[in-house]
Amino acid sequence: MPVLRTGSWTIDYIEAGSGSCVILLHSSVAGNRQWRTTVEALQDQYHVIAINLFGYGQTSPWPGDREQTLADQGESIQPFIDQARSDVALVGHSFGGAVAMTIALHRPDKVSRLILLEPIPFCLLDEAGRVDAYAEVLRLRDSVKRSGGSGDWEKAAAGFADYWSGEGTWAAMSPERQKTFTSSMPPNLHEWDAVLGMTARQNWSSIQARTLVVWTRDTKRPIREIIEVLREKAPHWQYRDLNEGGHMFPLTQPGITSRLISEFLCDPDEGVQYAHQSLPPARSKPIAATPQSGRMP
Repeated sequence: MPVLRTGSWTIDYIEAGSGSCVILLHSSVAGNRQWRTTVEALQDQYHVIAINLFGYGQTSPWPGDREQTLADQGESIQPFIDQARSDVALVGHSFGGAVAMTIALHRPDKVSRLILLEPIPFCLLDEAGRVDAYAEVLRLRDSVKRSGGSGDWEKAAAGFADYWSGEGTWAAMSPERQKTFTSSMPPNLHEWDAVLGMTARQNWSSIQARTLVVWTRDTKRPIREIIEVLREKAPHWQYRDLNEGGHMFPLTQPGITSRLISEFLCDPDEGVQYAHQSLPPARSKPIAATPQSGRMP
């Protein structure tokens, strides 16, 4: 992968195609390889860049000398936005969605389109008084912080995998896959601070980019309630729900994901749209893959 070096960070990325710039931001414990199918689908029409966030691939790890913020993550993306010859479209899944929202909010001069696939600005739940959903998030956060903070990354990985992909996911992994997944957990320790801290509370409805939000009906409760809050705060955005696929549908259904992205990028129409689309039947038992192939948020 090519590497970009700034005064503070080293950032690696995948790059393909030419045309208008589309930047892809991955979910936690996945890395930019989760976008391989999407890069292939878009590269004939767009200049596609899939960036590794802090701690993934060859990108610098977060130093841990202070709490990470979404603005910190967004800062690492700025050189790519500044180098773009025209407007930029941002696509973010899960944690990458929250990062994309921050960038779009602060760079209205460059970001014209925003695609959010099950974004996780968890601070919205607290702000909106969604007590039970917020408590569910905090339990997972506390589990990761407690286990990871004591160096038991395997325990942290097991709980994280089973929460997002279903009970039994961790046990279904081979020992080699468990080891690989565990090695990719440390960045997540700091990502919780970014999506839960006071610095994450922003006026998202002020985003000027034309925005599409996509989620699945069978996703986790905190995600469903985040979408409900966003629809209240930003009714002018476009929203689309999918029958099934869970939080990880961008990884398990990359073809459908790529089509949704392509259709929104090509659509010239303005205004609010609400659509419902079915996904093919999900597997009877969720199976998690290694972070390289991306099956975790």
